[in-house]
Amino acid sequence: MCGIAGIFGGGWTPAQLVALVRAQAHRGPDGSGVYCTPDGRAGLGHNRLSIIDLSAAGDQPMVSADGRYWIVFNGEIYNYRELRAELSDYPYQSQSDTEVILAAYVRWGAPCLDRFIGMFAFLLWDSRTGQLFAARDRFGVKPLYYAQQGGALLLASEPPALHRAGVPAQPAAAAWATYLTHGLLDHDSGTFWEGIYSLPAGHSLTWQDGQIVTRQWYDLAAQVGAANDDRPLAQVRAEYRALLLDSVRLRFRSDVPVGINLSGGLDSALLLGLVQAVQGATSTVRAFTFATGDPAYDELPWVRQMLAHTQHPSTVAWLTPDAVPALALAVQRRQAAPFGGLPTLAYARLFEEARAAGVIVLLDGQGMDEQWAGYDYYRAALPGASGVVGVVQGTGESPLRPACLRPAFRAAAAAFMPPVPFTDRLRNAQYRDLCYTKIPRALRFNDRVSMRAGTELREPFLDHRLVELALRQPPERKIVGATHKWLLRGIAADLLPAGVAAAPKRPLQTPQREWLRGPLRGWAAACITAALDGDSAWLDRDAVWAAWQAYAGGAGDNSFYVWQWINVGLLAQVETEAVLV
Repeated sequence: MCGIAGIFGGGWTPAQLVALVRAQAHRGPDGSGVYCTPDGRAGLGHNRLSIIDLSAAGDQPMVSADGRYWIVFNGEIYNYRELRAELSDYPYQSQSDTEVILAAYVRWGAPCLDRFIGMFAFLLWDSRTGQLFAARDRFGVKPLYYAQQGGALLLASEPPALHRAGVPAQPAAAAWATYLTHGLLDHDSGTFWEGIYSLPAGHSLTWQDGQIVTRQWYDLAAQVGAANDDRPLAQVRAEYRALLLDSVRLRFRSDVPVGINLSGGLDSALLLGLVQAVQGATSTVRAFTFATGDPAYDELPWVRQMLAHTQHPSTVAWLTPDAVPALALAVQRRQAAPFGGLPTLAYARLFEEARAAGVIVLLDGQGMDEQWAGYDYYRAALPGASGVVGVVQGTGESPLRPACLRPAFRAAAAAFMPPVPFTDRLRNAQYRDLCYTKIPRALRFNDRVSMRAGTELREPFLDHRLVELALRQPPERKIVGATHKWLLRGIAADLLPAGVAAAPKRPLQTPQREWLRGPLRGWAAACITAALDGDSAWLDRDAVWAAWQAYAGGAGDNSFYVWQWINVGLLAQVETEAVLV
């Protein structure tokens, strides 16, 4: 929805706050604002992407009716209408969900977070006590970063904004070593920049008189509990189906056009079926799909099949090899960290097309594979199964090349062992992917590419009510024989055309392997050269070139390690740009 920023404490200037806001202009093309307290202890900044209450009454920073609290907010509180009715005694001046947060905080304080259904990151300043209260949603759909500089605490939606405000842009070698050695990213509060931290999902932060305290306000494992859900299957199916419909219904609350991201997979098809169920068969919500022109990867035939008997307009966002070099650099500037290769670039094209079509909000199907054990490797975690369910999955060839790193750099990598709060391996694997690996990194990739285009991405399947109910189900409701997402497929069968609910899992991919060996071979080599020249302490030049030449010559089927080196080269190019500016 927006970009938020704040500076608290002493020794900062209004110019730094302005720099924070200007650096995030792409996140809020519809307006910006700043507020500095008279005593200079606090400054709040905001970039607005207008979604709910498009009037000036919804502008931020926003102050409470009594003048005590100031807020800047990024995201959406989808149940704001219900909360507004419950908090009807508050003297509202707008129709925005932002003001509902203020009303909720006035009434309940920090426990108001438990009542929100939504995605959010916000900063709330108490002018009476001089305390900052900041919070991030349960699964971290919306980001929040912070750093300390002198006596000041700086916060923003993206790390580059903190750099613009004076925080040194020094790559965190240990984070890069961990990524290049183990493939880990976005798994803890550290970032790829020294001195910059991410507030973890489901956490809040308070600051007062220079003291920072963070606490976990949402604990997925605790909410799920230890016991399996032993209620009758029909009862669980009915409850989950009702929650699916409610989740999609809530996420259509918007004062600007809403569209959907559609691939040929089950989850995306289920989203379309739910849209039809919520809006009716005459729905004209626009669907967006990315494609590369390679029939081995593109899912357009399945998408067209799904849309054939509907009234949904369809837009295809094409990614071509010649567009990759400039797009990759542009996306790297916004990601400010490693990102997911050509699939992320294809997704970036989709949001560009949506914005060009005037569709500002998009719904996505992220999260079902983690809820219902959709990935093949979950089978190794079933009761009685053997094998290791690793953090980085691969079959045969390893996706990593740690031997191509210099020994001292590789030694800086930190191993990571996620918590195992459940007694069964399957649920622990799902928990890991939801809270530490797959979902955190996907949400960061998606937030940056959507906000880069001035669009908002909503994730109805990451509604906490759905996730909690799914994780309570025993393994035999998730994987039956060779069928993954078994219970979900049964629910989907009531909403989808025949054959779609039974379709096998198809990874959403692009011809990255083929393009890096073919039309993008020269560009990839140039990026790897930039990586080797950028910091010779990281990569072993001879080993990298030998591995690259082997790959370019056709050896191996995994391009992940090649993309890692390209990402390092893109970082080096962005750093060079910053020096030249």
